[in-house]
Amino acid sequence: MTPDPNASQLECLSVIIPARDEEGCIASTVEHLNLELGLHDVPHEIVVVDDGSSDRTWQILQELKTRIPALAPIQNQGQHGFGRAVIQGLDHMKGDAAVIMMADESDDCRDVVQYWRKLGEGWDCVFGSRFLKGGGVIDYPWIKLRINRLANKFLQFLFNIKLNDTTNAFKAYRKTVIDGCRPLIAPHFNLTVELPLKAIVRGYSWTIIPITWRNRRAGEAKLKIKEMGSRYLFICLYVWLEKFFSRGDYKKPVAVEHCPAVPEEEKKE
Repeated sequence: MTPDPNASQLECLSVIIPARDEEGCIASTVEHLNLELGLHDVPHEIVVVDDGSSDRTWQILQELKTRIPALAPIQNQGQHGFGRAVIQGLDHMKGDAAVIMMADESDDCRDVVQYWRKLGEGWDCVFGSRFLKGGGVIDYPWIKLRINRLANKFLQFLFNIKLNDTTNAFKAYRKTVIDGCRPLIAPHFNLTVELPLKAIVRGYSWTIIPITWRNRRAGEAKLKIKEMGSRYLFICLYVWLEKFFSRGDYKKPVAVEHCPAVPEEEKKE
């Protein structure tokens, strides 16, 4: 698969960050991201979705907004959940491309710049992998790492894809992809597999770049593996069924090239 040379030029990147009880790191995450994107002249907005925090996360976001105009904090007033918060952020985004990023500084801001550049080449999606040459992980709990590798091997086999880090949320999409993958139904961390798998199954172009990840230095991890197993499996099978039984009903629309109109003078000749 190759990028589309006729893809529309991107004008603004929306970085979607779901946050719940992240008072210890949300300020540095936003500040570092805004600085990095500014240094590389990436037009952007930072949409932080406070997903029912009980600490000072929302107050800190309000303080940051007074000195970071690109910050657009919103509150998830409905049912909570990682997927619901991300979807709300996507619903409110003003950019024509989006990167989904974690609030705990585990994702590298420099990789966001690389995502923007690759999308600008015409790709519909750019997927990061921590397990490619040039990528890496720091302080990854070994039990989670083992489960991660097994889960991603399963997805590679099930969908016959080369992507070896599907479960990582840190990915980039053109807005046309996000709209083309709706409705998004995963309310929790299983959204991290729903979006990329739907994009692949529905025929959007994608590429992979190496990225780095480090374990959080503040706060508590929100992903509970015991609670998510069956939810991940449900979403994977849901998209797998679409791939083989939807008869292409949800495929990416193919642009139709119209023949230029023939002038009346030529018709008469």
